[in-house]
Amino acid sequence: MRFLIVFILLFASSLFVGAQNNDSLFIASALTKLENSKEYTLKVADLMPEHQYGFRPTKEEMSFGEQLLHICSNLGWLSSSYLSTGNNPVSKKDSNLQNKDSIRKVVVETYDYAIAVLTGFSATNLSDTVKFFAGPMSKLQIINLLSDHQTHHRGQLLVYLRLCGLTPPKYVGW
Repeated sequence: MRFLIVFILLFASSLFVGAQNNDSLFIASALTKLENSKEYTLKVADLMPEHQYGFRPTKEEMSFGEQLLHICSNLGWLSSSYLSTGNNPVSKKDSNLQNKDSIRKVVVETYDYAIAVLTGFSATNLSDTVKFFAGPMSKLQIINLLSDHQTHHRGQLLVYLRLCGLTPPKYVGW
């Protein structure tokens, strides 16, 4: 009986340690993905000529520059509101930027902020639930949303590049 109790305790503790290792692996993977996303987004931003930052395929769509700022606004908002207690590095005044260099600066600052937040994020908090406008979400879901949102809007930017006769950079996302 004693052997059985020891076995169960060891087995249960190995599951707990395994789950912690998986959580830490998820954070490390998400961090690498975010770092690569920063570099790829900057390549996309750099490829578009400044005079095309106002390009929009239809009047209903955001311009190229607005798409970049939207990515940053969301990245900063999710990171500051749900993954940390910091302040969103993207301000309301940034939404009016038109200049390529100014927008690029916001991209760098926002990604650097989100990377710092994720670097300091404890894997033990992944299952914490937060109040989100669409309903309760875990912080793990917020990290996944952070990634999905960037990918969605950066995909639109790739189409914008093609419509302007430019070949997007080779994809890297992991």
